[in-house]
Amino acid sequence: MFDDPSRIDLALDSRAITFENPTGARGAGGTAANGRKGAPSLLIRRGERVVLADVAGPGTIRHVWCTVPPAPPEQMRAMVLEVFYDGAAEPSISVPLLDFFAVTCGRPRAFTSALAAAQEARGFNAYYPMPFHDRVRVEVHNGGARAVMLYFQIDLTLGPVASDHGLLHVEFRRENPTTLGRDFVITDGLRGPGRFLGCAVGIRTIDPARWYGEGEVKIFLDAEAEYPTICGTGLEDYVGSAWGMGPHAAHYGGAPLDVRAPRASSEPGGTSGMNGLPDFVGFYRWHVPDPVVFHSALRVTIQQIGMNLFLDGDEAARDAYVNTNPLAGNGWFQPVPAGVAGMALFERVDDYSAAAFVYCVDAQPVARVDVAAACADLQRGEHEPADPMEAFLP
Repeated sequence: MFDDPSRIDLALDSRAITFENPTGARGAGGTAANGRKGAPSLLIRRGERVVLADVAGPGTIRHVWCTVPPAPPEQMRAMVLEVFYDGAAEPSISVPLLDFFAVTCGRPRAFTSALAAAQEARGFNAYYPMPFHDRVRVEVHNGGARAVMLYFQIDLTLGPVASDHGLLHVEFRRENPTTLGRDFVITDGLRGPGRFLGCAVGIRTIDPARWYGEGEVKIFLDAEAEYPTICGTGLEDYVGSAWGMGPHAAHYGGAPLDVRAPRASSEPGGTSGMNGLPDFVGFYRWHVPDPVVFHSALRVTIQQIGMNLFLDGDEAARDAYVNTNPLAGNGWFQPVPAGVAGMALFERVDDYSAAAFVYCVDAQPVARVDVAAACADLQRGEHEPADPMEAFLP
């Protein structure tokens, strides 16, 4: 996945595209204002679409960096990134801008990983290689309610693209709310040959049960329909953690976003993990040393299954919950600790969104982001303070 940094490949022509050098031409960087930082950014007005790069290939985008001023989550989510290969009319990447960097629910949190990072929660970096053949066009659309100041840099190389390298596709899906008993689809419909690079998933919890993350991630390869080849053991296990999930980040999996109302440490939910129910969660998982390759078709889903526990004296609440949330798994846990009236896995309903990253040999269109649907129900809670920079930035 990563090139040997000691290798000197003279077949590559290194370029960088910014607002100061929008074509990435040789010797044209930093020419605005006589080289004294004359055009580092652009104010993108409400509803405006801006072409960041339009480059003839072949070549490979190696790194994308950008930043936007802090804003409410619904505004942060409203910026959309789209990428078109070889003059196509429809994009092969259509995703909220921040979700492209694995920043979910419009809420940046500082993290680093092997492929994406939000440095200090405001410098957004992506290192997914993005090969292209004849041409690549990168656009940003401001679907929000106000103008946004954007800074960016795209680092790329021009030069040959190997025949076994795929084109990056990124599709965004949201189901708000999910359907009881029906798995949320992270990706489906892209044609192989290809490789599932991974996903960034955002969750707004709706069901009040104690733990939301017992659902298995299932990866169906090629003709698999009812049961997959690759099936995990729970949400936090897929991310790489265990026994509940609090905020953390690692090379290939992590959950940087964990928003919850403050509680006393003695209350349920006072600490992260299985006893705490967050308002918003965001996680990523990269399949780099564990490649997921498919020949013809790919479908990735995640179940909405949680765990709930009822103490002695809570029998009425237990019976009411069972009436709305069917049991999952093998039914009631046996035995249960003293003082517990019942504990089991249950089907549940929440709000899920996902950016899926898939390499395909052939360029294919993905569904374009519905900005209104992507941004709905993301408003801050009373316990979420605004970034102080919001007071004086546009």
